[in-house]
Amino acid sequence: MKEIEFTSATVLAKANIYFDGKVVSHTLITEEGDRKTLGVIFPGEYKFDTAAPERMDISHGSCEIKVADASDWTEVSAGDGFDVPGNSFFVIKVADECQYICSFLA
Repeated sequence: MKEIEFTSATVLAKANIYFDGKVVSHTLITEEGDRKTLGVIFPGEYKFDTAAPERMDISHGSCEIKVADASDWTEVSAGDGFDVPGNSFFVIKVADECQYICSFLA
């Protein structure tokens, strides 16, 4: 996959650490004011609640996801992504390391 590069962005140095360090991200603010997080997810299964709508793009690796009350798992690999509604949740299952870019849409 082609590397994704952000220019003219502000990166917040303090890490966002979840699930005892098994999910770690950093926040960046683009020149246009868009907020994103760039992170890594280590093996495991995790549930994330959403306040605002989000777009999750997988930049390296792969995972399986269920958005809200979906009954089936969907595989998502590097170069693919998925949308999560606001005031909802998703569950992500990772077998190996998976890296992502989360874009907050509202």
